Amino acid sequence: MKKICDFIARWMGILVLVAGFVALAAPQPFLTLGTSVINPMLGLIMFGMGLTLSPDDFRVVFSRPKDVLLGCLAQFTVMPAVAWLLAKAFSLPDELALGVILVGCCPGGTASNVITFLAKGDLALSVGMTATSTVLAPLLTPLLVWLMAGTFVHVDAVGMLLSILYVVIAPIVVGFLIQRFLPRFTRRVVPYLPAFSSLMIALVVAIIVSHNASNLLRGGLIVALVVMLHNVLGLAIGYGVGRILGLSHAKRSAISIEVGMQNSGLASSLAVTHFAAFPMAAIPGAIFSVWHNISGALVAKIYSEGAEKRNR
Repeated sequence: MKKICDFIARWMGILVLVAGFVALAAPQPFLTLGTSVINPMLGLIMFGMGLTLSPDDFRVVFSRPKDVLLGCLAQFTVMPAVAWLLAKAFSLPDELALGVILVGCCPGGTASNVITFLAKGDLALSVGMTATSTVLAPLLTPLLVWLMAGTFVHVDAVGMLLSILYVVIAPIVVGFLIQRFLPRFTRRVVPYLPAFSSLMIALVVAIIVSHNASNLLRGGLIVALVVMLHNVLGLAIGYGVGRILGLSHAKRSAISIEVGMQNSGLASSLAVTHFAAFPMAAIPGAIFSVWHNISGALVAKIYSEGAEKRNR
């Protein structure tokens, strides 16, 4: 069983790719699950992460808030700027350019915490950045969209904060408490968590793809390329920022993933809510939702192997 779990965790990127293609070719089985199961699934993964955390992990974050703030600064400068530049460079139609900019101006998503965990990055830093960028988003996201796209959007601050509480913070706290009071149970399940998380991410991608299949197919190669470049550049620049600041590989990995992986579900929701007259504006967020989980799975493998080499 342990060998099977190790195999699943090692080849997560391929598993996620296969899940995405299967859902695109035959979406119906995954449509029956509905998108409402995604947050509980992510919460379950976060619970597993809580089993792996110690008080020292969070003590480091609170003793060095500079890392969190610098990471968030990168989040709200790198991704909006790259989105705007790519929209201009590829001469995207206004609707698609708006969608790309919306993605760039959103905070980090909860999936980034899962990928950081699988990448053996600094999970506490990742959670701290997600929480902080989510708190800042109701102010910064509308402001940045207005500056770059010339229009204003309203962000549901209470809804976002409740989401981060239910999906990220509460499950991690419960896992942390179980680790503290049921150590024997924790030691038995922890070796299987990477494989479990990999399977959950693959299923999440399949559900997202199935519900966005038509948008993905009509989005066109150019917008797909722009979205992929946006994500990859965010991952690379995020890691580079960590390197320039002299941070450890674990912290660089966390910042890279947090900067590169956006709350694209929020971007699609904002596009549908505020720009109903421009239906194509929701397409970049839908594509990003799929692609950043695939690229995240691949980069998690690269970063985790880098972490293992440094620990030898």
